[in-house]
Amino acid sequence: MTTTWLVTGGCGFIGTRLIQHLRGTGDVALRVLDNLSVGSEADLARVAPVTRVAGTPPAPTPGGPVQLLEGDVRDAEAAARAAAGVDVVVHLAANTGVLPSVEDPVADCQANVLGTLHVLEGARHGGARKVIFASSGAPLGAQDPPIHEEKLPRPISPYGASKLAGEAYCNVYAATFGLPTVALRFGNVYGPGSVHKGSVVALFIRQALAGETLTVYGDGTQTRDFIHVDDLVAAIEKAAAYAGDERLFQIATGSETTVGEIVDALRAALADHGRELSVRYSEPRAG
Repeated sequence: MTTTWLVTGGCGFIGTRLIQHLRGTGDVALRVLDNLSVGSEADLARVAPVTRVAGTPPAPTPGGPVQLLEGDVRDAEAAARAAAGVDVVVHLAANTGVLPSVEDPVADCQANVLGTLHVLEGARHGGARKVIFASSGAPLGAQDPPIHEEKLPRPISPYGASKLAGEAYCNVYAATFGLPTVALRFGNVYGPGSVHKGSVVALFIRQALAGETLTVYGDGTQTRDFIHVDDLVAAIEKAAAYAGDERLFQIATGSETTVGEIVDALRAALADHGRELSVRYSEPRAG
């Protein structure tokens, strides 16, 4: 039986890796909605054949090219067209990162709250059987480990607040409209294909290879939970098949790594090739 998937933000780092994996799993048909502000059609074409679709899309072909709809989740009509007739919606499209949300909290809200609402409405009216929402650890704010689903969220950035609102809307659409939803709080994702990603591992590697100075905000003792993108993709696939009542899961490793340890690992790797790593320390960032 064919399963039709819509991946919003499917031209990005996680989306392209998910699509590459799904194409190898069997009878699936794939559609992407992306505004191409970060990822590109070329990024998607590196993992799958692509066909662009304008207007109302026909049903995607099982095993065929990925349908690409260029559009924005902030556009309710675009979200509705993209979600029509699909079985599973993976909502990855978002304004990502704490710093952009601090600089423009209104834009962050429009993309992450209103955009999520449009995707949920499209999925509800389009007949989807599951929506998987890409959340983050940011709704929890600054917390002492261990991190778990029962912790009280206390976001300290607009990004965290917008993701928490997205989780709430997912819960509402499940409870009120009977649309099954699962919110996944992603750890700090790294891995192949992260060329556009601005999080610490991808950014530090790009800067180190370019001979640039790395900036550590704070003293480097702050910790993250780093998860490989393939483990994240496996979690998304499991969420699509999940039939239980829980609607929120932390997706991470449960292991703390300091930013300083990342710097040390890069320094050692460069030293093996006779190169030095330049690092400067700055004040902690807001949010």
